[in-house]
Amino acid sequence: MSNAISTGQLALDFRWSDAADLASFVALGNEQAAAAVAALGGPSEQSLYLTGPPGSGKSHLLQAACGRVSDAGGPAVYISLGDHVAGSVAQLEGLEGLSLVAVDDLDCLAGRDDWQEGVFHLYNRLRDAGGLMVVSAPAAPAALGLGLPDLVSRLDSLLRLRLTAADDERRRQILAAAVARRGLDLPDASTDYLLRHEARDLGHLMSMVERLDAASLQAGRRLTVPFIKSVLSDQPSA
Repeated sequence: MSNAISTGQLALDFRWSDAADLASFVALGNEQAAAAVAALGGPSEQSLYLTGPPGSGKSHLLQAACGRVSDAGGPAVYISLGDHVAGSVAQLEGLEGLSLVAVDDLDCLAGRDDWQEGVFHLYNRLRDAGGLMVVSAPAAPAALGLGLPDLVSRLDSLLRLRLTAADDERRRQILAAAVARRGLDLPDASTDYLLRHEARDLGHLMSMVERLDAASLQAGRRLTVPFIKSVLSDQPSA
């Protein structure tokens, strides 16, 4: 989804993926965080601080939060700081008029005093206007290397929820859900093969699903182990 937001002289395009919604989030082990995001747009909503290791689903839930609030009629934006922090902090101006601002990868603020000030003031303006902020980081606020104590204090005031990394059972469910959304079936033997022979990073596994989806559509083949082997080795299958 594309959200064009005008902030002063700037016209920005903050995006989130419609595919990163609550329905596609496998909450196994992270039910509390998923429930807190599901509450957004309702009477028990509150600002959130999601923390956890890479691949735990933080970015997915931040984008799902935007979708949740948007579906409830409130404007929202998703800001991946890694994509924006090299630019002007003026990008944050005017966002207090929104219902939700989701800020991903707060650790990117380390060493950027201007952006730390910008996020601090945006949080204050957003709170005063009745809006919410949902943020993510790999660790607690005090461990992010931020030089602005007031910002650390504000972040500490948010409801903090720690996400756990995916284990093999959750990876299985994520793979099954990803292929099911594409109208495919992934037999248990094929799942076992992928988890044994491919990197278990979820980003890599999702790229494998995209590749297998395209190959299956082109060849009209099911995702059997021989077919998967042929695709991943770029060899024709029998």
